[in-house]
Amino acid sequence: MSRKPVKRPRAPKPPLMQRLRGDFLTGLVIVLPIFLTIYVVWGLVALVDSRVIPLIPARYNPENIFGRNIFGLGLLVFVVFTTLIGALTKGYVGARVVRYGESLVERMPIIRSIYNALKQVATTVFSQSSTNFEQACVVEFPRKDVWSIGFVVNGPKGELLEKTGEPDLVCVFIATTPNPTNGYLIYVPARDVVMLDMSLEDAAKLIMSAGLVGPAETKAPPVKTPAVAPRPASARA
Repeated sequence: MSRKPVKRPRAPKPPLMQRLRGDFLTGLVIVLPIFLTIYVVWGLVALVDSRVIPLIPARYNPENIFGRNIFGLGLLVFVVFTTLIGALTKGYVGARVVRYGESLVERMPIIRSIYNALKQVATTVFSQSSTNFEQACVVEFPRKDVWSIGFVVNGPKGELLEKTGEPDLVCVFIATTPNPTNGYLIYVPARDVVMLDMSLEDAAKLIMSAGLVGPAETKAPPVKTPAVAPRPASARA
């Protein structure tokens, strides 16, 4: 005789307000990042326009030609101007002009310090080289048994190696949450650095989200059960 399937009681539906609250939060997670992205981009473009358009000569100003401002024109002018400056400074004459201007700045004590600091930051952030950060890692920081995510930078050279007497020092940048541009630069023996398989982007997301957004977990491959050969009929008896 076949057994009748046992009907399991259905789980009770959550109250209407609880379902509406869940739907609202789900929609908020989708809409809020899009809205904030548009808001930030729009604000940056408007900020650049407000600074660049007044510098355009009156006869070429779109407000005088078309009777209205063209949104984004200031950003376009800034991009074209910056690209032309970059192309000119690659040549011999442009490089000489830049070196002459920097030599004048080097003679001004306070301005020299500000200029050099900003130039170093800009060179690091906008460098096209891929050797800024090499790999994500974890180190025991700020004390033992407390682990922090960091980024391996190019290894130290010269005096640091000589004075410390440690041949295998690793330069690690420990970024802070939620602003990864701030942090601590530490030098750690290579034996105390644990390299991570996650990408630099995933590590940055983990830091900026305070641990809420992490890399996708790698699922272990299914374990295959070895096939068992059927027993012969004589063994069943």
